[in-house]
Amino acid sequence: MPELKQLHADHAPAVLAFELANRGYFARSVPDRGDDFFERFADRYGALLAEQEAGICAFHILVAEDGSVLGRFNLVDIEDGTAEVGYRVAQDVSGRGVATAGVRELCRLAVSRHGLRTLRAAASYANAASQRVLLKTGFVPTGPADPAHLSGEPGTWYQRDLTLEP
Repeated sequence: MPELKQLHADHAPAVLAFELANRGYFARSVPDRGDDFFERFADRYGALLAEQEAGICAFHILVAEDGSVLGRFNLVDIEDGTAEVGYRVAQDVSGRGVATAGVRELCRLAVSRHGLRTLRAAASYANAASQRVLLKTGFVPTGPADPAHLSGEPGTWYQRDLTLEP
């Protein structure tokens, strides 16, 4: 059974493998991270762990029984009981409810582990799958997202009040 785990230093090889294996797939719905991301992966990964240690963000990976990464589920910019949600799942598990289950678990952890009350997420208009995941997990549209926030793509902000039942 896959398990959502908080990101640790020893996850780096599996996370890099996940990102490389799914790079083309992700680029179809979100802007590509670029070659620099992969060339400087170790530095970027260390920076993520430092942000997590500082309490600014909480990064999670969905780990399969074989140790491979099936998805990433993140809480970023944690402040005053709120955070922004970001997520991505591997192509070979997309369309199977993995993202929905991961976001639901992330919402549970946001309350129980991080004491959060409100989550926000942005999805581009072109990313219908992400919009469906957010709606299925209790997020509601709140208005247009600045295209600069979505790498130049127009989209919508969604919000979930964690004090209410989904």
